[in-house]
Amino acid sequence: MAAPALPTLGQAAWLRRAETQAVLGALARRGFAARAVGGAVRNALLGLPVTDVDIATTARPEEVMAAAQAAGLASAPTGIAHGTVTVIANHVPYEVTTLREDVETHGRHATVAFTDDWAADARRRDFTINALYCSAEGEVFDPLGGYPDLLERRVRFIGEAAARIREDYLRILRFFRLTADYGAGPPDRAGMAACVAERAGLARLSGERVRQELLRLLAAPRAVELIEAMQGWGLLTLVLPAAPRPGLLARLAAIERELGRAPDPILRLAALAVEVEEDAERLRDRLRLSNHEHGRLCGAASRPGAPAADAGERAARAALYRLGPDAYRDRVLIAWARAGEPPASRAWQRLLALPERWQAPRFPLGGADVLALGVAAGPRVGELLRTVEDWWAAGDFAADAEALRARLAHLARPG
Repeated sequence: MAAPALPTLGQAAWLRRAETQAVLGALARRGFAARAVGGAVRNALLGLPVTDVDIATTARPEEVMAAAQAAGLASAPTGIAHGTVTVIANHVPYEVTTLREDVETHGRHATVAFTDDWAADARRRDFTINALYCSAEGEVFDPLGGYPDLLERRVRFIGEAAARIREDYLRILRFFRLTADYGAGPPDRAGMAACVAERAGLARLSGERVRQELLRLLAAPRAVELIEAMQGWGLLTLVLPAAPRPGLLARLAAIERELGRAPDPILRLAALAVEVEEDAERLRDRLRLSNHEHGRLCGAASRPGAPAADAGERAARAALYRLGPDAYRDRVLIAWARAGEPPASRAWQRLLALPERWQAPRFPLGGADVLALGVAAGPRVGELLRTVEDWWAAGDFAADAEALRARLAHLARPG
């Protein structure tokens, strides 16, 4: 069967954009070939949004920087040892990388040699759908058959899959993530077999690199299916320090779909791998999570005081007041998934929507009210305020400032 004809991307907005043309033109005016490559071309051919545009060129890094300067564009040697320069046009960054071929690989980073051979540059890439190039005029180049794979929604390694993986073990996670994002049907059999055979190499990856791919996988359209495949083949426990629970992840994803909510990768990570706060601690250390991300995982793991559909709105309002809107929604969604209630449950939907119809009042007392009663400055001031505030919330916030001061005065009496 003849290969499908390659379309043109000449009218693509991201390619016609003045900034993109400025970078490509700066290189062309110096006599260098330059083409967009990878994700931008792949997404454009699928009719998907294009965000970042990477450029491959025959220019060496120092020549890229000279061409940028001559065109009045800023540049920075962000990865110059591997041939990458960031060129900035009107505040828009473009990663411009010299054509390369691998000389030696180390399971993560390769020693490269620069080349003028576009086919050699394509052969060192990971998957055929990422080895697609596009000229400034929109002509598409497909040296390795990536376009037919793209039409079939097939994520296929370039060359021998195991060899590609041994060059960088992150490609195992990228295989599952790209399949979850772009694939249709079962994962490529040869690719899957190679990932399973080389899975021990996952332990060599840094937490930062695992975090990036894992969170992108969790946000992908087929995340649940591919996470379950990783679990079934024994790969998931090599990147997650806690015992994974794909079933809870599946229930959370179903709730998100029912409500039309965008996938939340941190909340999905909590559903997948956080049962107790110690799990959150281990994930923070393994994946190098931010303090904010770690805090969300801890909050989702906390069961005491978690909202419940059968607890009534009074208890829900107290929980919302205590947690704040964002943490409250996290707790509701995780509790809903744990309860196993259907995604269409009206009771849970109403509970989740509480922040939209009720605004928590402001506690009217402060430290000055305690000190005015003759209580000495110190820890007891905060303890008394918290006790009164808890009493106020338990009473559904009905007590006014006068009643709260009376309660405070009663608690502050000596003896």
